[in-house]
Amino acid sequence: MHTGDVAYIDHEGYVRITDRIKDVIKIGGEWISSLELENALSLHGAVQETAVVARADARWGEHPYAEVVIRPEMRGTVTAKDLAVFLHRAIDKGAIHKRAILTEIHLVDHLPRTTVGKLDKKAMRKHFDAV
Repeated sequence: MHTGDVAYIDHEGYVRITDRIKDVIKIGGEWISSLELENALSLHGAVQETAVVARADARWGEHPYAEVVIRPEMRGTVTAKDLAVFLHRAIDKGAIHKRAILTEIHLVDHLPRTTVGKLDKKAMRKHFDAV
């Protein structure tokens, strides 16, 4: 049965879904989960929400592109560079893959959504095709 999910069976025999196949990012032959990066960024206290998609990269094939909405009370106090430093700490701790260092981070006022309110990663990818 093909669900479009990426999953593994953990040491206790539970199936763990880690991402959707269409959302996994291939960097230099390594597969990176967009959800893993979203979760890592979301741990920063200033982050309200985030979305990560793959963006074409001449050298690596793809690299992660993140759009991040900062909490209203924190706007102007946190930069994309601050979030990149935060990701570097997660890499140093082994919480996310070292290839995540290639993440491009942009601060936005809101993330694109579908008519039912879900994050619209398809719209984010389509934007790159038009640029």
